[in-house]
Parts: sequence; C-alpha cells; structure tokens
Amino acid sequence: MADQYQYNTNEEKIVKDSHTKEIDLINRDPKQINEDVVKVEFEDVIAEPDGTHSLDGVWKLSYTTFTVSKYWCYRVLSAVFGIPVALLWGFLFACISFCHIWAVVPCIKSCLIESQCVSRIYSLCIQTFCDPFFEALGKIFSSVRVALRKEV
Repeated sequence: MADQYQYNTNEEKIVKDSHTKEIDLINRDPKQINEDVVKVEFEDVIAEPDGTHSLDGVWKLSYTTFTVSKYWCYRVLSAVFGIPVALLWGFLFACISFCHIWAVVPCIKSCLIESQCVSRIYSLCIQTFCDPFFEALGKIFSSVRVALRKEV
C-alpha cells in the first residue's frame, strides 16, 4: 500500500492514505471505460419507422416507462448487489496481484537466470566446436572465385 506524501508550507510531511481519497460523485467514469458499452437510451433500443407510428400517448408513455424502469432497476440492483460484487472484484484482483507478485514474477526471474546459464553453456559449445570448423571451411573456400557472365 503506497501512501502519498504531501508537504505543506511548514515542510511537515502529511500522509494521505490511498484508501481514503476523495471520490468524484459527479463524474463516476473519469477514464470513460463504459462510454460506448452501457450508455443505452430509448432511441437506441426502440424506433418506429415512417409510416408505422403508434399513438403519441403510447409513444410518450413507452419512453417514460423505459427510462424510469431502467433508472430504478439499475439503482435497486446496485443497492442490493453493488457491495457484494465490489467485494468479489476486490478479492479477485487482490488474488491476481498476490499471484503476480509472489509467483509469476519470481518464476519469470528464475527462468531468466536458468536461461542465462544455458545460454553461456551453449555459447561456449558454439565457440569451442563450431567456430573452428567454420573458420576452416572459410579458409578452404576463400580462394574460390565465382564469375557470373550473362551470355546472349
């Protein structure tokens, strides 16, 4: 848990816990992660083409019913399930973080250390056996001249 440090005019260190930060109650999607996903309006779902219109009163009442029921259904669902689901997501991401910090990164680091050891052994074998062989081949074929002629 990283605490944020701030300094006031007297250069005293003020510790600000990241769990008690102020949240914006107006803009609840500051990074706009749900901008095009769940932003559904009445016109996005129900539309009547020209020549097929219901009564004006039915259309207005349908709009009001859709809007109000969507609003209150979301509020009731978030009131009932919001905190348990947030707890579940918090637990899930804590488990993912724990696994990443305590298992994945050390495993990757271990593999890198082992691969460096294997890489050194492989490099030593190449330098010992293959380099002299290819140098000898290079000296053998160094006097070969290839001439390319185009005959018409």
